[in-house]
Order: sequence, then structure tokens, then C-alpha cells
Amino acid sequence: MRYWKKWPINQINVDDERFPKYLKSIKTCPKKLFFRGNWNSNIFEKTIGVVGSRRITRYGRDVIAKFVPTFVGNKITIISGFMYGVDSEAHKTCVENGGKTIAVLGGGLNYIYPPENDNLYSLILENGGLVLSEYEADFKPTLWSFPQRNRIVSALSTIGILVIEAGLNSGSLITAKIAKKQGKKIFSIPGQINSSTSTGTNWLIKNYNGILVSSPDDILESSFKINATQIDLFEPDLSEIERKIIGLLKSEELSVDELSIKLNLAIADISINLSMLLMKNLIEEEAGKVYLKN
Repeated sequence: MRYWKKWPINQINVDDERFPKYLKSIKTCPKKLFFRGNWNSNIFEKTIGVVGSRRITRYGRDVIAKFVPTFVGNKITIISGFMYGVDSEAHKTCVENGGKTIAVLGGGLNYIYPPENDNLYSLILENGGLVLSEYEADFKPTLWSFPQRNRIVSALSTIGILVIEAGLNSGSLITAKIAKKQGKKIFSIPGQINSSTSTGTNWLIKNYNGILVSSPDDILESSFKINATQIDLFEPDLSEIERKIIGLLKSEELSVDELSIKLNLAIADISINLSMLLMKNLIEEEAGKVYLKN
């Protein structure tokens, strides 16, 4: 226990060029951040905030299991507030799937809350993530420090905020309202109308311009105009033909002849592009059929 204490606490000031640029842009930007972990500016480039109820349900867990691995597969950093419930489940699922996550604490870095997240704290650091706070190391969280933390979660989330479960008076709705003021997209998971943990998410959709999402595709298509089920979608050197081939293969395996017909291209052109995709380890070929690489 307390294995995370072997990581030193470091500090970065707002005038440091490594300080997150999106956090600098808000009026209430903290003057400094304290952190544990390996500070790498790349971790802040493509991020999504995942927030929700502390009283997570099976439905909430299923949503996280559906969304977070896809985010990780597309090299998106998960940001959350380290509380029990949705926050902890999002951090944990991210790490289990080989992703990097940033935990923003409502207290100092030496004060674990909730206490049962002791092991999670270490797992985040061991897997290349960050635990950070604007408060001194031994600062004990208060009722006001958690809402203050939410503005940092939102500011660091470049894609937007995904609200998975929330009550009408929850901290997650506070985060969503902060996100709207910051000009962020708010993605909301719909739920049963008789569920107390869905009243907030349904309200966001109905009254607060929340974007209804039922699949990670909805978020990635909204943000990047691409489909989440494609492979290596952010590969910068994919040609237009290569992207079209991947788009077809996500539905079914196809032969070179079938690809040629569907794309109205010569077999020679298809073969050249397939060779490039093979070199990039995105596809495989067996028994005359081409498959997406698992």
C-alpha cells in the first residue's frame, strides 16, 4: 500500500512552456500544478473527460467497458476526477486496456480520497499516466475544492466531456456546465427515465445541448469525421484509397477482385495499396481474402 509514494512530487508553473495550453486558456487557470508521474506533453494532445455518478450502476460499467477501450485504441487520454464510481472505473478500465489516464485530485497529492483508490493511484503512475492537483501535497479536500477541480478536468479535455451517469444535482452536471462555458462539447449517455442516475444525463440532452451518444463512433465521428471501428484512424500517412479499403474491410473480408469492383479501381492499384497496408500491419491476407488485423 502507498506504493505511489515512491514517485516524487514535481511542480510546473503556468509560465513553463510545457504547461498545458488548453488549461492556460481559461480565466481561472491555476498558477501552478503539482504532479506525480512522467510529464509528457503528448499526453495532453488528444483527451476526453469521462465523468459520472459516484453511485455507478451495472449500466454505467457496461458503458465504460464499451467506450473506454475504443478511446484507448485511438490513443486518446482519459481524464477524470479519481472519485469512486464512474471516475475510478474509467481510470481503471483505461489502464487495464493499456491506455494513459490523468487523475485530477480535489485535494493534495499525499491525501488519498477515496482511500480504496490507493492501488489505482499506483497503477496510473506505473502505466505512464499522471496524477495532478493545484493544491499543496497535504491539503485535505473540501466541499469547494471538488467543484474547483472540475474546471481543470474540463479544460484539459480537448475532445469534450462524456457524462455517463449523473443525478440532477451532481458534480458531473457541474462539470458539464463548466465545460459549456469553456466552449467544450458535452456528450451524454441516455438512460431510463425512472433511473435517478440518468436524470442528469437525460436533462443534458433535453435542455443543455448535450449530444446524445450511444457508441464511441458517435464521439469520434463528431470530433474527427471518422469511424471508430476503423483501424489506426489517426495514421497520418494513410492514402485516400487505403482509408477506403479499411472502410470496406470493417464490414467484411474481401478478395482483391471484390475490392477492385467495389472501388472501381484496377487490380494493380488495389494490390499496391494492399501491400502498403500489409507493411503498416493493418491487414492480413489468407485464402484469397483480405482481413483487418485484430
